[in-house]
Amino acid sequence: MFSFLGIWQQIDHWDRQLFTRINQDWINPFFDMLMPFVRTSSHWMPLYLFLLIFALVNFKGRGAWWFVFFISTIALTDMTGTYVLKHNIQRLRPCNDPDVMLQVRLLINRCAAGYGFISNHAANHFGMATFFFFTFREVIPKWAWIGFAWAALIAYAQVYIGVHYPLDILAGALLGILIGRLTSLAFNKRFGFTIFDNQPIAAS
Repeated sequence: MFSFLGIWQQIDHWDRQLFTRINQDWINPFFDMLMPFVRTSSHWMPLYLFLLIFALVNFKGRGAWWFVFFISTIALTDMTGTYVLKHNIQRLRPCNDPDVMLQVRLLINRCAAGYGFISNHAANHFGMATFFFFTFREVIPKWAWIGFAWAALIAYAQVYIGVHYPLDILAGALLGILIGRLTSLAFNKRFGFTIFDNQPIAAS
């Protein structure tokens, strides 16, 4: 007989097993130093500033609108993750979960309050990566994909340091991709960049 509860329990079991592998088994001193750094949003402020300058220099007014849509993508993923999913699903973070918290390798000073499903880090960064990809893929096709590698590294770091389960990351990434695709469609319909723009490209 079909049992949704039984299926969820199996998925949860696999999720916890994979978390243990990433957080406790697949570790090394270099990642212990790198992962807490890369998952800290403030460390990426120079990148966001570069994207703003790049868009403004090459596309002027449309570049300003691109940054408005970029920020809107982050706001939508963050609010959806927090107010629609986290507050309703209420899944504990591993570092707050009584079943596993004593075994978690927590590589930051404290475990964040609140719930873990979904990962807003994953949602926000995959949202940004998707929006960037679909708005710039015709302009810088060799580089447009790199945002996904960046987002994946930050998302993986969330599991590695002990604050999210892998399923939190997967769900967050899917939400980010969905919202990033929707905002990119809206932007491209009104302002889209193409290789035929008469603007100089500052980087390629």
